[in-house]
Amino acid sequence: MLKWTEEQLNEVGGKITAKEIKQQPELWEETYEIYENHREKLNLFLKEFEDKVSKKIRIIFTGAGTSAYVGDVVKPHLIRFGDTKRYQFEAIPTTDIVSAPHSFLKEDEPTVLVSFARSGNSPESVAAIRLADKIVKDLRHLIITCAPEGQLANDSRLSSKSFLLLMPALSNDKGFAMTGSFSCMTLTALLTFDKEHTEKKVFIDTMVAMGHQAVELEEKIQHLVDHEFDRVVYLGSGSLSALTREAQLKLLELTAGKVTTAFDSSMGFRHGPKSFVNEKTIVFTFISNDPYTQQYDRDILDEIKGNGIAVNTVAIAQNKASFDGESLELISDKLLPDGYAALPFVMIAQIFALLTAIKVGNKPDTPSPTGTVNRVVKGVTIHEL
Repeated sequence: MLKWTEEQLNEVGGKITAKEIKQQPELWEETYEIYENHREKLNLFLKEFEDKVSKKIRIIFTGAGTSAYVGDVVKPHLIRFGDTKRYQFEAIPTTDIVSAPHSFLKEDEPTVLVSFARSGNSPESVAAIRLADKIVKDLRHLIITCAPEGQLANDSRLSSKSFLLLMPALSNDKGFAMTGSFSCMTLTALLTFDKEHTEKKVFIDTMVAMGHQAVELEEKIQHLVDHEFDRVVYLGSGSLSALTREAQLKLLELTAGKVTTAFDSSMGFRHGPKSFVNEKTIVFTFISNDPYTQQYDRDILDEIKGNGIAVNTVAIAQNKASFDGESLELISDKLLPDGYAALPFVMIAQIFALLTAIKVGNKPDTPSPTGTVNRVVKGVTIHEL
């Protein structure tokens, strides 16, 4: 479908989403340039705050929906590769902060609230910042958003305690589902707080090549879509365990729930959720690039395949998956840490969701037939604290 003509894509209502999935590798290159152009000022912004406070600083990654999952993906990577002597990395959705602020925000704990937002206009995103300003004594804001005229961006320009990083213009997805916005914001967080890796440009080049390969896998992905199924599971470990939530959400959104989805960690899935699998289920597992961790990812795939309870079990991996079932492999000499590998991996899930939506007769660009689920959430009442 990514190679269809515009006329064909218009007929099935997928022109925007298809384009926005396909263009992500180029957006990652632009995202890296944006980061490099702001790196010195951003590091100074963080260093000045570090010098002001004596305690370890909480870095709270926050957002709503897909924007919240950005933090979920980067947190495990940064606990391993970030500066944990100075920072405590956490991922807390704005929806949790707003509904129970005193459970997540502490007055006497210095905090950098890193807000991810495609539009910057979600009521929870704005409210979370205002609540943090009320509650936390020593606070700074890092705003990572795709919309230069969104409320978060506009408000940040008026605050000396905020630093604004605008993502590439084309990352402000016009389709319903977040695709490029998710991957660009995730990449920016990794570039900002990953202090161990110095070869980040090599990572970007590898990701870009793998992203293009993901597009070339469309025929193999279509073959999977052609199976008879109505349930899909995504599994993974570490950062890739967090990625499973975003992968299944794309399918749930674009099919408007016509395909039922589940997600879990590779090890956690046995503890009850495995009951979800039946003869109309496809199980995907993201294979970690960590040699120790990937053993557990392969174990659950082998187990489910051996059980014979699913219509298909599929490994998503960089290089050889070492799994005797089906696999979708992105080949590269440079092995990526899982936080970075997550981004070309998620393109595979996005393409699968797009093709499945077409199969079930749903329009990917406007998937909610009732209009009750919107690109920017509506109907939220923010109550006074």
